[in-house]
Amino acid sequence: MRGKVETWRGLESRARDTAGLLELAIEESDDATGAAAIDDLAAIEKDLETQEFQLQLSGEYDSRPAILAVHAGAGGTDAQDFAEMLLRMYLRWAERRKFKAEIVDLMEGEEAGIKSATIEITGPYAFGYLQSERGVHRLVRQSPFNSAATRQTSFAKVEVIPAVENSSEIDINPADLRIDYFRSSGAGGQNVQKNSTAVRLLHIPTGIIVTCQNERSQTQNREVAMRVLESRLLEIEMNRQEEEKARLKGKHVDVSFGSQIRNYVLHPYKMVKDLRTDYETSDTTAVLDGEIDAFIEAYLKSRVGEDS
Repeated sequence: MRGKVETWRGLESRARDTAGLLELAIEESDDATGAAAIDDLAAIEKDLETQEFQLQLSGEYDSRPAILAVHAGAGGTDAQDFAEMLLRMYLRWAERRKFKAEIVDLMEGEEAGIKSATIEITGPYAFGYLQSERGVHRLVRQSPFNSAATRQTSFAKVEVIPAVENSSEIDINPADLRIDYFRSSGAGGQNVQKNSTAVRLLHIPTGIIVTCQNERSQTQNREVAMRVLESRLLEIEMNRQEEEKARLKGKHVDVSFGSQIRNYVLHPYKMVKDLRTDYETSDTTAVLDGEIDAFIEAYLKSRVGEDS
């Protein structure tokens, strides 16, 4: 909070000093000083826009870390390859922002790509930014897995939920849990995992299943799996609250996050288009390399005032 206050005070002080400098330049007809003051004002305006955008991330859970899951959908091997492309995209996005990204669980495809993956991304407002990514993503391209190189459409689903910061937020009855241990998948030969360190949790009342096999020890995997389970239970509570707010407002709100949100077209032309905001770009390489901030900002700006 101190950092936020100091940032706004700094902007105010810079604006006051620059306005005074501009007045002085006008009084003395000093073109050089006037030009410098105008440049300063432009920089202040840009910083102000950045701070105003940050104010949009004021949701109850926006400041929290995010747990993001990617699941291959319809499209066979192409869909599994697309899921891996999206996983890389989000890992690169986190790297660009200097966020910490940890793979919690990963299930590889039989031929290529992945069937599913879960990662935890930690950084300022990670959930606030990434909530724009939840939904179904669609890829159109020439299939690299088809000898005829025919045009192929495939789908992947992205889930994003806020991480639970305090275990007291979610009360889990131990009697409602079934815990299984198994050997982690991975490289064969001498690197094969000989101990059952991987953990699978089943929350019996909801049917939610969480697995974790990324950590070296059974205890660590169980702790991470519990953290993900708590976050998924928090998501259920969030959906319930959204449904209740929608009922009171007399409007329908889709809380399943299952609708298609974005198209990635690599053939016969190149374009990535968000279907909710109509924002689009032809630089598909940059997007798949993690440059998705423009899509995130367009989505967040489109939501301004929708809860008022």
